[in-house]
Amino acid sequence: MRAIFRAIAILLVSAPAWALDLGSLSNADAAGGLKEALTQGAGRAVEMLGRDGGFLKNPKVKIPLPGVLQQAEPLLRMAGRGKDVDQLVTTMNRAAEDAVPEAKALLLAAVKSMTVQDAKAILTGGDDSVTQYFRSKTQDALTQRFIPVVKKHTERLAVSNQYNQLAGQAAGVGLVKGEDAKIEGYVTRKALDGLYLMIAEEERAIRKNPMGAAGSLAKKVFGAL
Repeated sequence: MRAIFRAIAILLVSAPAWALDLGSLSNADAAGGLKEALTQGAGRAVEMLGRDGGFLKNPKVKIPLPGVLQQAEPLLRMAGRGKDVDQLVTTMNRAAEDAVPEAKALLLAAVKSMTVQDAKAILTGGDDSVTQYFRSKTQDALTQRFIPVVKKHTERLAVSNQYNQLAGQAAGVGLVKGEDAKIEGYVTRKALDGLYLMIAEEERAIRKNPMGAAGSLAKKVFGAL
């Protein structure tokens, strides 16, 4: 993912030139360089999260029990269901790790379809402009791809079925969000949140210290600017 932010770093360091003529974004080499960096970065993000422990061992993105089960956790453990609770947390995070590789093709397609206006929005946007670009282009489609993968993991657990029954009833009276009425929907949403969160954190870091992140790859791609 650092390739993304190295590219942005060079563009930010070169801000005066871009500020004077944003139309230069139409330059084929500059646009191609940005796309190349984003392509490499997207691949690295998927690799980082889509591996054993990518979610489960990372406290920033580890998926916790859904709210309804969090509230009931003490009672479940007192009733001897602690093992089931722990197994559910592990299963949810393993499901997210297995689902994330599904994101790569769509992230790359989003880069390929990037327009000059998209590139300008990324360069002149806020700290999470790259994140918001990917979210707007991929979230709906990734939700559809993630759910079957996640469901394959969670449907094996009895506690998942119990959650679905409980949450479904709670959603009917407005106590649970509709998107969280089924465990696979909850895990999918949290998996996507984790993916975009990691992008946003790296994005903020590079914007705070662009010179420190400007590496040889980014310099080579955008040296002509």
